[in-house]
Amino acid sequence: MMRSSIICFALLAFLTFLPEPLSAQQPNILWLTAEDIGPHLGCYGDDYADTPHLDKFAERSLTYLNAWSTAPVCAPARTTLISGMYPPSTGSGHMRSLTNLPEGFHMYPVYMRNAGYFCINPHKEDYNLAKEGEVWDAVDKRNPWSNLKENQPFMAVLNQTNTHESKIRTRPHKQVHDPAGVRVPAYHPDTPEVRQDWAQYYDNITKMDEWFGEQIAELERQGLADDTIVFFYGDHGSGMPRNKRWPYNSGLRVPLIIHVPEKFQGLAPTDYMAGGKSEQLVGFIDFAQTIISLAGAQPPEHMQGHPFMGAFADPPQEYAYGFRGRMDERYDMVRTVRSKRYIYLRHYMPHKVYGQYIDYMFVTPTTRKWKELFDAGELTAAQSLFWQTKPFEELYDLEADPDEVNNLVESPEHAGVLAELRKAHEDWVFDVKDVGFLPEDELHNAWPNLTPYEIGHAGPEIFPIKRIQAVAASAASQDLQEIPFLVDMLRDVTSAVRYWAAMGLLIRESTGVSSAQKRLRRMARQDPSPSVRVIAAEALGRYGDKQDVRIALNTLIECANAENHGAYVAMLALNSIDFLDDRAAPIKSKIENLPQKGDWTPARGNSYVPNLIKKTLADLNEQR
Repeated sequence: MMRSSIICFALLAFLTFLPEPLSAQQPNILWLTAEDIGPHLGCYGDDYADTPHLDKFAERSLTYLNAWSTAPVCAPARTTLISGMYPPSTGSGHMRSLTNLPEGFHMYPVYMRNAGYFCINPHKEDYNLAKEGEVWDAVDKRNPWSNLKENQPFMAVLNQTNTHESKIRTRPHKQVHDPAGVRVPAYHPDTPEVRQDWAQYYDNITKMDEWFGEQIAELERQGLADDTIVFFYGDHGSGMPRNKRWPYNSGLRVPLIIHVPEKFQGLAPTDYMAGGKSEQLVGFIDFAQTIISLAGAQPPEHMQGHPFMGAFADPPQEYAYGFRGRMDERYDMVRTVRSKRYIYLRHYMPHKVYGQYIDYMFVTPTTRKWKELFDAGELTAAQSLFWQTKPFEELYDLEADPDEVNNLVESPEHAGVLAELRKAHEDWVFDVKDVGFLPEDELHNAWPNLTPYEIGHAGPEIFPIKRIQAVAASAASQDLQEIPFLVDMLRDVTSAVRYWAAMGLLIRESTGVSSAQKRLRRMARQDPSPSVRVIAAEALGRYGDKQDVRIALNTLIECANAENHGAYVAMLALNSIDFLDDRAAPIKSKIENLPQKGDWTPARGNSYVPNLIKKTLADLNEQR
């Protein structure tokens, strides 16, 4: 009897957690999405763009000027959308990773379905979170419209892929936009290759615009237009290098145009007007809560955004947040915050160049030509930055410097803005419990009974976020006066603290390594955390003496074997080996024999270890 009562109580708690269906009429909600595009549309004032259907749609809709994707690459951005949570809080911020939500947390279609909606997404999902149970309703992928008319109200996501990064470099291509008319941003070199890629990107947008027009026409033919709120948006910035994958405004700002039919004007934003433009800061983090609010249901409390439409709309927000984690096979960590005018970036791994070699990114002609010109010393200062190591912080005035090339961190006139956005960044880290400060291996394997979100909320005994962030910030600051503190933190009981302390000495190169050489040697050999061993070994291997190099190579090649510690440690070690350059030559034959696939291969990253092995060997062969 007691067990039965407990089960009933748990079921009741679950049901009351979900929003209740409403009997009143609810709007259909249609998301029409395009991949890898910034606001390069005529309705955004881009005279080079040819987008008549979207321009016409904007004339009767509200255009958002400051919409953000939260992440500058597809999988983390779509993970933000489906969960209504920041991926750094759910451990899903790394490209094509896979983690779980805590029990009782659901993807937004579950809440929409409970509010009475038929939910479909017949094309692209690409989430870094595992799906549990029924997320999307079954639909005829070839003709989803037939299902939509029969199942109202509906929530539908229709995605178009013609603008994806891969389509920028497809050759042969019949050029429509004249490359001579391209506006080349200040960070790109002005070459025929760059101009062709940009022009082809605009050609692809025009094709996407035709698709958009067809979807709107079909909505009208089905007699659904007057009952449907339509969102059009891109999934992150353009697929050009330094836009996609980078949490600048150019990588995070997306077009967002929303049409609310007359009968649902009561659900529209307060600044809604046909042909209007809104400067409100909104982001993908807000979308799930917004559509649940449009359905008339109370958004779940665990979601971290702010609904900007519907029955439960919040006031406009002061800041928008973004991030960068591992991009394919390369590790990095950047956090971003912007106000309406300024954008701030915090680099936690400033010793890594912006343009780390990513196999997929280097297929684009612009990327290859850009790097070639840098190696030849033929770029301007602004064009060269992408191939150099990073500062600790960046601050840009988006009104005066839309290309984000004039860093204002040292500007006395902007000291107040810098302090304001620094604080906004750190407050956000603590508020969402950013588990991206953990090495990826520990995120997945150190506490197997906890989801990453639960790790973040487990308390200081497991995740002392303030101490970890303080050491990470000290490490990344590049300030030599922080060395004694970092050396002291090498003895901390928390492995993530030791990881960042070792990283801080690595960042300070030979000065940092010499300050704790013996300690780093012991850590490289004996630290209980393989991730800490890797970073200590990289520091020794890059900036130590011959004995240090021998220790480093022994540790790194052992950790690079994924059969020993799994894929995430192997990826970390292979990155470190690649950074050793010719110092890694003595283990070249061992690198050649490393396993490239196995039971340890990540479900969503099967090319990453092979790509790192291939690139490391290519570099070693070139150095010979």
